Amino acid sequence: MASIRTYSLIYVALILLATGKFVFFHFPEIFNYQVAVGGTLILAAIKVSLIAGYFQHLKDEPRSVTYLMLTAAFMVFLLTLAAGYSIQ
Repeated sequence: MASIRTYSLIYVALILLATGKFVFFHFPEIFNYQVAVGGTLILAAIKVSLIAGYFQHLKDEPRSVTYLMLTAAFMVFLLTLAAGYSIQ
């Protein structure tokens, strides 16, 4: 199990990543909309991996559980794409 210091560092990293998402959209003279959306998606993926790895303790689980979670996330992504395609 990780120490309190590790959890504190992860918490600070999550706050900094959330601040980065704020910066992307509130400075349009630096970042255009496409860059802001792409950067936000990348930051969100990093945040999800930190939360799943440390706060949900997936990094201590066997690799099969990790692969199962990645497969489930991929299926959700495919379902979202299919739903978006059917709306158009």
